[in-house]
Amino acid sequence: MSLEAWFTVGTIALVIAALVTNRISTDVAMIGGLTLLMLGDFFLPGDVVAVPDAISGFAHPALLLIGALFVVAAGLQGTGGMEMIAQRLLGRPKSIIGAQLRLMLPVTVMSAFMNNTPIVAMYLPIVNDWAKKLRISPSKLYLPLSFASIMGGKLTYLGTSSNIVVMGLYIAYLAGHADDPTTLGVGELSAMKKFWGVALVGAPSVVVGTALIVLTSRWLLPERRPATQTTLDARKYQVEMLVRPDSPIVGKTIEQAGLRHLPGLFLTSIEREGHELPAVGPDERLQADDRLSFAGILESVVDLRKIRGLEPATDQVKKVDVRMPQRTLVEAVVARNSPLVGRTVRGARFRTVYNAAIIAVHRAGQRVRAKIGDIILQRGDTLLLETHHQWVDAYRNSDHFYLVSKVEGSRPIRHERAWLSLAILAMLVIMFTLTPVNQVISAFLCAMLMVGTRCVTGTVARQSINWQVLLVIAAALGMGRALEQTGAAQHIADSMMAACTSLDLGPRGVLFVMFIITAMFSQLITNNGAAVLMFPIVVATGLDLGVSIEPFVFTMMVAAGASFISPVAYQTNLMVYGPGGYKFMDFVKIGTPLTLLTGVVCTLIAPVVFPFTPTS
Repeated sequence: MSLEAWFTVGTIALVIAALVTNRISTDVAMIGGLTLLMLGDFFLPGDVVAVPDAISGFAHPALLLIGALFVVAAGLQGTGGMEMIAQRLLGRPKSIIGAQLRLMLPVTVMSAFMNNTPIVAMYLPIVNDWAKKLRISPSKLYLPLSFASIMGGKLTYLGTSSNIVVMGLYIAYLAGHADDPTTLGVGELSAMKKFWGVALVGAPSVVVGTALIVLTSRWLLPERRPATQTTLDARKYQVEMLVRPDSPIVGKTIEQAGLRHLPGLFLTSIEREGHELPAVGPDERLQADDRLSFAGILESVVDLRKIRGLEPATDQVKKVDVRMPQRTLVEAVVARNSPLVGRTVRGARFRTVYNAAIIAVHRAGQRVRAKIGDIILQRGDTLLLETHHQWVDAYRNSDHFYLVSKVEGSRPIRHERAWLSLAILAMLVIMFTLTPVNQVISAFLCAMLMVGTRCVTGTVARQSINWQVLLVIAAALGMGRALEQTGAAQHIADSMMAACTSLDLGPRGVLFVMFIITAMFSQLITNNGAAVLMFPIVVATGLDLGVSIEPFVFTMMVAAGASFISPVAYQTNLMVYGPGGYKFMDFVKIGTPLTLLTGVVCTLIAPVVFPFTPTS
């Protein structure tokens, strides 16, 4: 290899080593590696990767698509549309294995017919909330989510872009040898085989791969982020919520309404028609205007406010002079010299003076059971307020409060726009699958509709974009270009394939080795890059063996998308890497056996459905 190729390989090895140590964040390591490659292009005599090529990933369609889909997901989350999806698709399984299956199966099917990146982007916040309710570590679900989306891409021609690339190369190759098709050992490529051919090899690998993930996740998939727990010193609030007459939970039991499964939150009593019910069991049916008293931690109080049809029981909330999209929850601690000390909330005219309504009060671990307006405030009381999002800046330095802080994720859910956000999502799916409109255009249009219809505000839309994920993907694309342009990838592939052929492994043995080599390259460069790089090598190898190239081509389609071993190998892996709290080796531990098993399945199945027909 050239000096430039060695420099590229060394730089990528350095980045991988940095990621393995977990001492450098993913985005810093990847941007650092890309910077080194651009410096190498400047100082070395040959070409490594020119600046335009290195930074082209920042304008890559996949990057723009993911950014727009973060906004679409924010609109679904802000209207409660995601919660409606979760309730229908995910349910309430009793075990981690059950949860993984309920998650992976629909994701796999959907990924067969549409791009898997938007699917993962939509599911991330759903899975986060679902994991909290099930009290499961989200790291037990995020990686199966990504892997299911990748495996689903091996079920149809449209499943992933690398399938389309390989099929395009194959069709072009067949057309170029139309005068003597018998030398290829293949028959006519029908429309059915073109669309479903990869499924003959991919479907068995999906079944076996799914089984491997759910059966070994107990040992191979760590709990990087613990399931939500209530700690002994957690700050607890007593909060009252009112069941609105138009609420969908009217007539449902407490269990059916999902009020018994919020972690760290307990339904302490129900007040109905001025009388407190003597006992509250899971089978108690809710009625309109029921006054529900809860005791629990702040995070679960925030989740409680997201349930459609529940609203704070205090009338002062409705009188706060703030538009609904601009509201948020704030915590404020009453200062020692505050004029609020020793006065009731009603007597201090709190809502009028501060333009904020007190939702609940925390006092040194005690439950303040009085009505909000009758509570006599004391110094050190922590007040949970509903007010406008700029309240923190206005009272940060006030001597009325020791400390004020905004509660993250506490903006009110706009349930009345849930069906509108779901309609925009349906429009996105239809545009992706049934129209020739470019996916980036489709995603941008739907993101703008989310903002334009006020399903999400412009401020929240900007905040919802995970810039770390976008930086990592852009850098990974630039590094892949360097591998291709320096010839490092081609040299490695040629050397490994030549060595395997010289060992006289036979068609099945070479087929397995070809799968592994293609899969390895998909970890280092894009799946499309791996497909383009390996196609001529695979065809030449099949012809040298004197057998049909068809099993090699369809096996390579599966191998090019087997991006399981590295978190930087594919966009969906990068999307779950940070939120799941994973380490680099977590992907290696479960991705390596998954890749090897997939290779074994393809090696056994491909020659059966696409026989090694001898060429003439």
